[in-house]
Amino acid sequence: QEWERKGAAPGSVVRAQASSLIGREVELLPADSAMSVQEDPVQREIHQDWANREYIELITSSIKKIADFLNSFDMSCRSRLATLNEKLTALERRIEYIEARCSFPAFKIN
Repeated sequence: QEWERKGAAPGSVVRAQASSLIGREVELLPADSAMSVQEDPVQREIHQDWANREYIELITSSIKKIADFLNSFDMSCRSRLATLNEKLTALERRIEYIEARCSFPAFKIN
């Protein structure tokens, strides 16, 4: 705020005198401006909005990863169950064949 009192016109750009701002160019604001030193409520709201958006993006990407995993798991399970179904069907046919062979008296083994 010290540079506002030195007679520079508001809105002009000068070298800052404050030790934390040395070497930077600073746009001067009117002395009664709410943004003079502290962050104004609009900036705070913008920062909060960006933080919320980043959080939402994180949650969204996590949900997508979970959905991708579940879809992959579903496909894997379906494939394995189909393979087991084929094996069970083949075993059932063999059992039926063996039962049919054993039911005829001419083919019975004593």
